Amino acid sequence: MRKTKVAFLYSEVAGYFMACARELAKSAEVLIVRWPVNKEAPFRLTEEEGIRIVDKSSLDPAQLVQLVRDFDPDILVCSGWMDKTYLEISRKFRKKIPVVLTLDNHWTGSLRQRIARLYSPFFLKKIFTHAWVPGQPQRQFAKKLGFDRILTDFYCCDADFFNRIFQSTFSPKKSNSPKRFLYVGRYVRHKGIFEMFQAFIDLQNEMPNEWELWCLGTGDQWDKRIEHPKIKHFGFVQPGDLEPYIAQTTAYVLPSQFEPWGVSVQEFAICGFPLILSDAVGSREKFLVNNGFVFKNGSTEDLKSVMKKMILLDRSELIRMSEESHQLGTHLTPAMWSDNLLTLLPSTR
Repeated sequence: MRKTKVAFLYSEVAGYFMACARELAKSAEVLIVRWPVNKEAPFRLTEEEGIRIVDKSSLDPAQLVQLVRDFDPDILVCSGWMDKTYLEISRKFRKKIPVVLTLDNHWTGSLRQRIARLYSPFFLKKIFTHAWVPGQPQRQFAKKLGFDRILTDFYCCDADFFNRIFQSTFSPKKSNSPKRFLYVGRYVRHKGIFEMFQAFIDLQNEMPNEWELWCLGTGDQWDKRIEHPKIKHFGFVQPGDLEPYIAQTTAYVLPSQFEPWGVSVQEFAICGFPLILSDAVGSREKFLVNNGFVFKNGSTEDLKSVMKKMILLDRSELIRMSEESHQLGTHLTPAMWSDNLLTLLPSTR
């Protein structure tokens, strides 16, 4: 019997996506065409059994078309609609198999989105049969674009990996929570890093305390990072090397001014971190209930206020938040992600 085949036309491939692809490879052959590695997030990627990874830049458009034709997928998944070659490939399969558009933008009603809504019936709906989005705000956008066949939960972290870290690090924290905030992300302005640095420094000046801010990542603003005795900059850290940092920190901060989803929120929720998220972080809808604080994005004063609240929590409340984060984070797994996609096969639709 022919094994199911799934092809992905992808932009930037990260570790969390590969965790989902590995799970999918238990049931299907997987082809991933990807853009070159982003220097700001240089994840190490290796081919594994059942998964073939092809760098888009290694082939011309005609060769990419032939590559996918020869693979003969049962499902084709395309990352957004910004890549003309990907769109051309997707168009060729539209009448043969499910061709899935992934998108993570919220519906905001902007002029550009209203134009896309008008254009979609003559463009996107003639290329894609389905949409796959991370959450409800993106689902609303997909519906505005005219899609009625919409999957959710597109973004999912490597739940098993982070659960193992939780199992090895949480027990010591229950008796002695490290007084440290953690940020993991790119050093770019829209991540809100400068507001975070300033909020932390202002809080230290107004209310001197033992807490530190540990930051992992790199990007075009690395050279402009703010130095402070209690702010530690570690540079980019591969996901497989995160455990020592997780073991020595307690609360996760994601201060983004623009963050359609934010997979790291699920990762650190599973690890048992109380969360501090800006109101621009899409994944707060799924992973933040009573296990942290939300602040107005771009507001240094508001961020300082919620950092202060976190610092003043007693240990029992920190532990309660940690346990709730873990429970919320484990509600989505790569196995569920894989099963979700495979519902599109004709035999199970």
